[in-house]
Amino acid sequence: MNFDRRTVAAAAAAAIVLALLAAPGARAQDKTFTMKMTLPTLNDPSYFFAKAYAAALEKDSGGRIKPEIYPASQLGSIPRQIEGTQFGSIQCALIPPEFFVGVDERFELMAAPGLVDSMAHGQRLAADPALRKLMLGLGANKGLHGVALFMNSPSSVIAKTPIRHIADFKGKKIRVLASPFQTQPIERLGATPVAMTLGDVVPAMQQGTIDGAVGGIVVWTPMHFNDAAKYVTETGQPAVYAIVEVNKKWYDALPPDLQAIVDKDAAAEQTAIIPTATEIVDKARKGWMASGGELISLQPDEQAELMKTFSGAVADVVKTKPDIADAYKIVADAAKRTK
Repeated sequence: MNFDRRTVAAAAAAAIVLALLAAPGARAQDKTFTMKMTLPTLNDPSYFFAKAYAAALEKDSGGRIKPEIYPASQLGSIPRQIEGTQFGSIQCALIPPEFFVGVDERFELMAAPGLVDSMAHGQRLAADPALRKLMLGLGANKGLHGVALFMNSPSSVIAKTPIRHIADFKGKKIRVLASPFQTQPIERLGATPVAMTLGDVVPAMQQGTIDGAVGGIVVWTPMHFNDAAKYVTETGQPAVYAIVEVNKKWYDALPPDLQAIVDKDAAAEQTAIIPTATEIVDKARKGWMASGGELISLQPDEQAELMKTFSGAVADVVKTKPDIADAYKIVADAAKRTK
């Protein structure tokens, strides 16, 4: 009888030890991780990437990653979204890379006009291994982990009065991103560049603070910019990219299997968004015209002159920025390689 009691006690103790040993693993497997995803736009390729990425993460993680999508700058202005992603109140941001210039100056490289000549070329560039290594590695020492990069749309200029010729740029105040790769080309067209966040563009045009803005048709149409202006000149330059950055501390805290899912699903969705992005651009162009807006193209000789002006401006910017010259060569070489 005593032997039986000792056996039972030993078995019970062993069961407790096994349970304690197993508990951390069980807790790790059961833990869920909220992933707030922020972006400044709505119903553009970035938004549809976010939706597809969120669905893939929840499915492939078995519900252990719980994405929440906040489009149209619901979590604050773009600088606040970037800060939140750096410091952890936001776990993922989908924003044009040049807005991260305060984190690392090299983020602005994708804003250089003349890199790509079509959506297809732009997506090939984004998939280039050397380019991905460069761009997704930026910010690693500033709290960011890059997981994807894709072309969102070609650029165009929305304006209150039509820009049908290069000469029509003269004297106009044009909203641009805060990068010399955008400000200097606009200056060389005789216009005044005004750095401004997206959310301020419509009221600024309505109030006359600016005459137009550089951006994408995938923003102008779904976000109803026709309330402020009707004319869009399709320069095609520069390409508008979106980079997907994850808070590094949050990423590092994930179990290895979930880290792999975050990276793998982002890479898969970068490829999957390509036909969707092209379709969205086409629909946005049709939607703009259906809403009473006008799409304008420069004559071939003027478009060639525009590109020459832009290329000269980019070359001069690179000369004044020796710290990014090597990185720009990586980007430019990849653009040539993928043309």
